[in-house]
Amino acid sequence: MTAVRPDIAPKASPATTGFPAGFVWGAATAAYQVEGAAAEDGRTPSIWDTFSRTPGKVRNGDTGDIAADHYHRYRDDVALMKELGLGAYRFSISWSRVQPTGRGPAVERGLDFYRRLVDELLEAGITPVATLYHWDLPQELEDAGGWPERATAERFADYAEIMAGALGDRVGLWTTLNEPWCSAYLGYASGVHAPGRTEPASSLRAAHHLNLAHGRAIGALRAQLPASAQTSVTLNLHQVRPLTADPADVDAARRIDAVGNRVFTGPMLHGAYPEDLIADTRHLVDWSTLVKDGDLAEIAAPIDVLGINYYTPTLVSAAVEGAGDTGHDGHGNSAHSPWPGAENVVFHLAEGKPVTAMNWSVDPNGLYNLLMDTAREHPGLPLMVTENGAAFDDYVSPEGRVEDPERIAYLHGHLDAVRRAVADGADVRGYFLWSLMDNFEWAYGYGKRFGAVYVDYATQTRIPKASAHWYADVIRRHGLPEA
Repeated sequence: MTAVRPDIAPKASPATTGFPAGFVWGAATAAYQVEGAAAEDGRTPSIWDTFSRTPGKVRNGDTGDIAADHYHRYRDDVALMKELGLGAYRFSISWSRVQPTGRGPAVERGLDFYRRLVDELLEAGITPVATLYHWDLPQELEDAGGWPERATAERFADYAEIMAGALGDRVGLWTTLNEPWCSAYLGYASGVHAPGRTEPASSLRAAHHLNLAHGRAIGALRAQLPASAQTSVTLNLHQVRPLTADPADVDAARRIDAVGNRVFTGPMLHGAYPEDLIADTRHLVDWSTLVKDGDLAEIAAPIDVLGINYYTPTLVSAAVEGAGDTGHDGHGNSAHSPWPGAENVVFHLAEGKPVTAMNWSVDPNGLYNLLMDTAREHPGLPLMVTENGAAFDDYVSPEGRVEDPERIAYLHGHLDAVRRAVADGADVRGYFLWSLMDNFEWAYGYGKRFGAVYVDYATQTRIPKASAHWYADVIRRHGLPEA
């Protein structure tokens, strides 16, 4: 089938709705969170299979063995996407499903699942957007050292080449990594994500090798894909704000920005690591030996789109005696910091703002500011909001409905922030709601629901929530209804 891709040509002037012609309306998921079929058709364990089976790591001992059973129910799920009017579906590929050891030839049965999924999407008129890595490293590669080892970046480039060869004729938009911040720091510094290591120096090595993996994968994709195909990376850029104008708080924000944002945007988009990051972390790593000749040129391979994931702002202050981390970002349940080189920082909830079930502040202005700042810092680079959404305590009413007015308010506010950013000159080409459906929420197990579609995990029944119908209306009108 012929590839279908989002229109990311130079954007038209905003229509009366505030969204440009060709603006992509989508939803997103991740393989381990929705697929299930953990041991079928040649798939072997990833680090998340191992982590979720480690006592005490995931709430209630939940695993992704079944998840939302998307592997078996993808046709019904695509039909549901079509009913909602989605223009695009952003999914990730399970590396260990297609290359079980992270090395060598692919398993055709694994590739066939993604071929079937993509064909089903194209048949429904939905653009497939493929993400190569959403945190599920093959366990054999972790056993060999994982992302702190340079060899993992080499294996990732081989994997990218395999996927481009298998799907390059029908997938026109490719993302290398999803949120390498989480992979590096939650996986190797705080240990609240797989593989659960608490080694600050290793987390910085992992960040560099994830950057290198991205650059090498871009090269591998470009060698395989048609010229019309687009490449991207998705970063969970932190919209960092100091709590006060006190110089100590301002410096705390700078340190978080360095290790949270510029450690990725620096080499990927400017070809260099920030000097202040290097100074902040030199007690942990020797960057002069970690970064080899030629690495920065590879990492800075041009991309066509920058994906931005946003949920909540990052409000920080310098630590004072007796202060504690509020855990506003949902990762405060560890004695180990996910911020190597910036450990003495306190995180705060925005005063007077509502919070989600994750205890994250609801602040659409943070998304507006993040888009505007990114557009100014990286002019000429198209942007997409590749994840945005919220978890709330959803339930099915006796009438069989799921009413979620808080999520509708959240989405309305954040889509209005996107509209305002476009009107003010940010080149935003699309929006992907997180998530299409309720799923395995990493270390929270099945206790947090982000989906626009409710999943009854006992029966795998799908029930579109009120927010799904609201989003479908937004898509139909290509704009927001009156608040």
